[in-house]
Formats: sequence, structure tokens, C-alpha cells
Amino acid sequence: MPQKVRELVAELERAGFVNRGGKGSHRNFVHPRVPKPITISGALGDDAMHYQVRAVKRAVEESKS
Repeated sequence: MPQKVRELVAELERAGFVNRGGKGSHRNFVHPRVPKPITISGALGDDAMHYQVRAVKRAVEESKS
């Protein structure tokens, strides 16, 4: 079963990312140690796309280093 957008958002927030808002269903998350913001689109109950899951995992790992 694919992850939901709500799970990705929770994972980013646990890693210390802050939601800086966005337009429509887009949310921009920033972290002091990660140079580029991470944009997650879709309603919270939608299935996450594979590229979104990959981007979140990469950003969380980058924030730890």
C-alpha cells in the first residue's frame, strides 16, 4: 500500500522541517541544513507519488548530516 501525503508531511516535521506554505495543495518545507526546499503536493489523504517519497527520504538523510 503506498504511503499517504500525510505520512510524508509527518516524516518531514519529525526531522525538523518547517512548512513555509504554498499555493493550493502545495506545501514547501525548509530546513537549515538542507539548501533546497522540499515541495509536497496533493491533499493529505492522497497516495504519495514515488518521486515524492524519494525526495523526502533524501532530504531527511541530508538533514541528519
